[in-house]
Amino acid sequence: MKLALRQTQRVVMTPLLQQAIQLLQLSTLELEQVVRKELEENPLLEEVPVEATDAQGAATPGPAEAAADAPPAEPVSKETATVDAERTEELPFDLSAAMFDEPDERTPVSMEEREELPFENLGGNDAISLTDHLMEQLRFSVSDPEMLRVGEAIIGNLDEDGYLRAELSEIAAGTGSAPETVEAALQLVQAFDPPGVAARDLRECLMLQLHSLGEDDCFSMDIVRDHLAKVQSKQYKEIAKAMGLQLEEIMEAIEIVKALDPRPGQKYNRAAAPTIEPDVYIVKVGGEYKVVANEDEVPQLRLSATYRQLLERDTLNKEVKNYVKDRFRDAVQLLKNLEQRKHIIVKVCESVVRRQADFLDRGIDSLKPMMIKDVAEEIGVHPSTVSRAVANKFAHTAQGVFELRYFFSEAVNGPKGTDTSLLIVKRKVKKYVETEDPRAPLTDEKIALLLQENDGIKVNRRSITKYREDMRIPSTHQRRRRD
Repeated sequence: MKLALRQTQRVVMTPLLQQAIQLLQLSTLELEQVVRKELEENPLLEEVPVEATDAQGAATPGPAEAAADAPPAEPVSKETATVDAERTEELPFDLSAAMFDEPDERTPVSMEEREELPFENLGGNDAISLTDHLMEQLRFSVSDPEMLRVGEAIIGNLDEDGYLRAELSEIAAGTGSAPETVEAALQLVQAFDPPGVAARDLRECLMLQLHSLGEDDCFSMDIVRDHLAKVQSKQYKEIAKAMGLQLEEIMEAIEIVKALDPRPGQKYNRAAAPTIEPDVYIVKVGGEYKVVANEDEVPQLRLSATYRQLLERDTLNKEVKNYVKDRFRDAVQLLKNLEQRKHIIVKVCESVVRRQADFLDRGIDSLKPMMIKDVAEEIGVHPSTVSRAVANKFAHTAQGVFELRYFFSEAVNGPKGTDTSLLIVKRKVKKYVETEDPRAPLTDEKIALLLQENDGIKVNRRSITKYREDMRIPSTHQRRRRD
């Protein structure tokens, strides 16, 4: 063993740096809540009056008023905002379009994983959940303590779609109840609203719904019970032949099946569409695009002069003075980080504007490929900083309200050797599928050929398959209509 000196370099996450990173990835509405919470907890901070005046007594214009052409800062719904088509555009759930599949058991993740802020207390959805809805029915239906306990265990093992994801033997072992009791409790819960809840697979879910409609002896029940796989692949003639019925009778029965809900629990787990506030306005002034930060919703802060004067008093109690010093340091740190957040977001958006001016003038077909690392290199920051700066941020442009991430996409070999945005390629793939003959749908190889012949875009068949799956477009076989 010996003593030795060694110099090393390492990044230390100071509280100042941690707060800067956390604030950067907040949206405007999230930032507003954080700032208002800080206002309540730190007496050294105070809000600048909305009608602040300058030295000459004139009202100081807000950021949105600084640009003559800037639109009013009104929140919009995320459902009406134009966002990344490959992430947000979903095909309607159509049982006849090969989307009649088993519910997805994957755990959904957020667009960007991030640490929870210690001062974050964001509002949630007050709508009743599926669990609360079922538990209320259970308490009104059961008085036996054991039955109530088993029913609660069944409801607790339902996923967001309303399907039971635990084996009955597991529930019996966990509650110490007999298998017959668990089976009886399951039948009880399956009779609750919404119809089809607590089913163990898609077939049982649909059969429960048909039973609730009084359709136990209809052709639709027979189709669901015996020919569900053929419905998925649209083998209607084969179903008619197997059941000894006319094709018209089969199609009428299948129309009833199509009207059923394969995910009955989703109506109670679907969060209300959150409102968004554009973080920046991209407006054209004098022939040039300008980036104007939206500060209309976030309270403007300043240090309290009253408390600052307390620090200058020699007679002030030491404990009080230390408290004021700590709060003063926290306030200054917050003000610096808020200013830095604004500066980085504006710098990132200015780089985006320089690269996407054609898009701002002409629309989606002029969108250019752009990578996060390219913007990071241009403005001299780490790519992770740009990633946080565009997370959950929206820009109001002449083309609509867009998520900042929408402007970033990979490059694909386009006409005459130029690069084309991957988003544009996906839009073209989707358009070819929408205009195809449903009796002879296009193969992935054929779509790749059409892109090369008509649009000058060179992609292989495997890439088309990947793009199609990203957009949840069924395969050629699943899209084919069989009359």
